[in-house]
Formats: sequence, C-alpha cells, structure tokens
Amino acid sequence: METMINTVRQALTEQIDAHTAESGQRYFKEDVRLYGVKTGNVRKIARMYESQIKAMAKRDTFALCETLWQSGMLEESFIACHWSFAIHKQYTLDDFAVFERWVTLYVTNWASCDTLCNHNVGTLVEMYPDLLQNLRLWARSENRWVRRAAAVTLIVPARRGKFLDDIFEIADILLADRDDLVQKGYGWMLKAASERHQQEIFDYVMQNKAILPRTALRYAIEKMPEALRKQAMVK
Repeated sequence: METMINTVRQALTEQIDAHTAESGQRYFKEDVRLYGVKTGNVRKIARMYESQIKAMAKRDTFALCETLWQSGMLEESFIACHWSFAIHKQYTLDDFAVFERWVTLYVTNWASCDTLCNHNVGTLVEMYPDLLQNLRLWARSENRWVRRAAAVTLIVPARRGKFLDDIFEIADILLADRDDLVQKGYGWMLKAASERHQQEIFDYVMQNKAILPRTALRYAIEKMPEALRKQAMVK
C-alpha cells in the first residue's frame, strides 16, 4: 500500500501546473495546501488505480484513503474521496463512523467537504436513511465543516426529491448560522430541493425571510422563476 501512495504522490508532483498552483488558493478564504494539479488530471491519477482499489478488502481501501487524508493536501483528499466512492456498493451502516472521522479530523475547506459529502456520505445516507438523525447532530456541531457537511450531504438526494422533511429540519437548525460557508451550504441544499419541490421551498423561504441570511436566500431561490426570485428578495 505504501508503494501505491508513493506512486500517486509522484504522479501528482509530475502534473503540477504553475498557473493552477498560483490560482488555486484564490478559491478559498482559508489557507489550503495543494500541489497545483488540474482537476481532470487528479481524476486520471485516481482512476489509474481504481481496479486495484475495487479488488482490495474495504478496510485496506479505507486505510489508504486515511493516509491520503492525513497529508492535508487538497488533491490527495480528492483521490481519497474517489477511491472510497469506488467501493460504494460495499458500504455498510458502520462506515458512517469512518466518514464522520474524516469530516471531523481532516476536512479543512469547502472543496474537500463537498467532494466527500455529496457523493460518499450522501450515498451512504440514501442507503441507510436512519443516518439522517446523525446529520441533525452534525448541524449542531461547533465545527463549521461538520455543519456544512450536514447540508451538502443531502444535495444529490434533494435533487431526486428525497428527504424533504429532513432537509427542512436541518435548514431550521442552521437557519441563523453566522458562517457564510455554512449559509451557502444549506442554501445550496434548499436550491437542490427546489428542483423537485419548488413551491415548498419557496414557501419555506418566505416564512423564514426575517431570519434567513441573504447569502442563503440567494442560493435557495437561484433556480426559481424570475417572478418568485423577485418576490423572495423584497425586504
């Protein structure tokens, strides 16, 4: 396994792009450690080992991913997410504890948070809806990334029309959150839910306008018809 990690790191080093390295930090308010490799090339490197990953025992795959997460490098977190999602058909309820540890210990930026939660954690929650109660606990965390994770985990299910009541409950918990990245996270969750439940999301926005931060509001109504957007934006 050490050989695979070293090979991946060498491949990332060889794909460093000066412009990407320089411009990458601009997407983040917090300091982010990165190689400076274009996203498409990161995906290619991850896919190089996908067949080997799928042939491994799940615990070995998760151990590899843990090592990548521990590096603190942005691109390595993306590969960890890719590899751990490659075996999503093997997920069990107990894997939530693994993902929760990664979110709590290693996620330090919105990109790693969203990549892990949109796909890996979101898929697990769809497989085991009882885990929605855990997301409510995440929404009350002191850790900004865990709170954002509670919302962005539900992006893909929301687009499919799932878990609307739970989405409203999590939005209620996060409604007055003062962190703009959390606001953007749950606003995005509401926007995704509006694709199947436009009227319900519009009604929720209108009922909570007095509390809803403008950042979250703008995200939530982004895909609605212009007439509804204008009505929602009236102070």
